[in-house]
Amino acid sequence: MELNLRPKEECRFDAVSLGEIMLRLDPGEGRIRTARFFRAWEGGGEYNVIRGLHKCFGMNTAVITAFADNEVGRLMKDFIEQGGVSTDLIYWKKTDGIGRICRNGINFTERGFGIRGAVGCSDRANTAISQATPEDFDFEYIFGKLGVRWLHTGGIYAALSEQSCQTVIEACRVARKYGTVISYDLNYRPSMWSAIGGPDKAREVNREVAKYVDVMIGNEEDFTACLGFEIEGNDENLKELNLEGYKKMIGKAAETYPNFKVVATTLRTVKTATVNDWKAICWADGEIYQSKEYNGLEIMDRVGGGDSFASGLVYGLMTTGDAEKAVNYGAAHGALAMTTPGDTSMASVNEVEAVMGGAGARVKR
Repeated sequence: MELNLRPKEECRFDAVSLGEIMLRLDPGEGRIRTARFFRAWEGGGEYNVIRGLHKCFGMNTAVITAFADNEVGRLMKDFIEQGGVSTDLIYWKKTDGIGRICRNGINFTERGFGIRGAVGCSDRANTAISQATPEDFDFEYIFGKLGVRWLHTGGIYAALSEQSCQTVIEACRVARKYGTVISYDLNYRPSMWSAIGGPDKAREVNREVAKYVDVMIGNEEDFTACLGFEIEGNDENLKELNLEGYKKMIGKAAETYPNFKVVATTLRTVKTATVNDWKAICWADGEIYQSKEYNGLEIMDRVGGGDSFASGLVYGLMTTGDAEKAVNYGAAHGALAMTTPGDTSMASVNEVEAVMGGAGARVKR
């Protein structure tokens, strides 16, 4: 498998993400509806990946996003800087103080426990990044002059608005022009696409983006809703993946998009909100690779598990070029990320590699 990464010495950043970053307000062990105190975090599907690449795996990363230029925006910048991710590429949009011009997104998330599932309640309309156009970011400068080895973006950002649809396509076009490897998480959310054209718009945009993508991430629903491919004869609950059906689906996708070098997905069986079975699979060079299985995985906070899988996968692909190792980095990192609160990973690369090697949970002194 050859991804043709740009030489590290030519690039300012190992990896950057393009997407929305929201303020997450977390009631801890309680409920949103009865909370009196919330813990504040930062989080967003595309950002979580790039933060993991820095904080866990030590890569030099940055975010391409936009914030309303107010105190909440500055709080978000401070969170990002605490995670060690560069904020140099943030676009600051003037606002009027009450959110009519633009605002920053908020995401209330409770974790769930046992028979009570996790709940999210986002407030993200009219955000600065949803309004940002390709002209607000100098992609020629970012990918051409500064240099970036890897771009990660996804379908959640693409679904925010008509403007974000255009911006994600232009970013991918310019990144590919300069030889940046592109990963994309389809992450289909029907409620988000409904305001800008529904399933038809989702397919129109994602099919255009797919032309530029090297590493495509998504589950069966994502591939069906966003690209029109289906797995024949698959279990409807995804308890067991029909690998032959998956191979056929990816084969059709690879014929349509010969630029796909890797396709990956996570598989989760929800027994309770706090106990899941978890694994991942990866297609590369016509072969399917499956990660180690984490059955009966105990979960503290499942939000961001898939994003941490993506960052582990990207790290494995960038450093080893081995799809089997990469999918195991992803699955182990995702599993560890779900044992701590918040959207983002608190794991170290040593912990990830220990879990990959079968390390247990005995106390370390």
